Amino acid sequence: MKKTGLTFLVLFFMFGLMAQTRYLVDKAHSSVNFKVKHNGISFVNGSFNSFEGFIEGNLNSLENANIEFTVDAESIDTRIEPRDKHLRSADFFDVEKYPKMSFKSTDIEKTGDKKYKLNGLLTVKDVTKPVTFEVKYGGKIVGRDGKDIIGFTAKNSINRLDYNVAYDPDSKAIAKDVDLVLYMEFVAN
Repeated sequence: MKKTGLTFLVLFFMFGLMAQTRYLVDKAHSSVNFKVKHNGISFVNGSFNSFEGFIEGNLNSLENANIEFTVDAESIDTRIEPRDKHLRSADFFDVEKYPKMSFKSTDIEKTGDKKYKLNGLLTVKDVTKPVTFEVKYGGKIVGRDGKDIIGFTAKNSINRLDYNVAYDPDSKAIAKDVDLVLYMEFVAN
């Protein structure tokens, strides 16, 4: 009886691992975007052009997936080079000292049809804080090379002051809240 139970446990574990698929971010079809209110009257939009990440899990049970993501802070792009240079400085992201920002999932909750709350730890500069992204699963297709491709949109708003991005701490010109929107495609590895 013990052998049967042990055999069942080993098979269950093996099939569980087989069902796990690793999906790598498709950089050509993904973007990491932000917007922040400027002077209280309009918004500045930007993006980070260099990033990598993965999802590891079973599409039939995304609640058990593991997600990790890193962004190269130096790749910030607001289409205005002098502003981008200032954003890379110690006034904002201090990219020489803190070259990467990262996210690591802690858990995922299904909230509706193809909708999830993605909870995790976001690290910007020297601060790591829990955050929750609202995620919409766009679906799955098979690419021309026969590999599965999955798509997601993730949204969140963070307070930049919480992460020591503290230039203009009174938020007279630059709002404290920064809206994040990620459009992501991942390809089965």
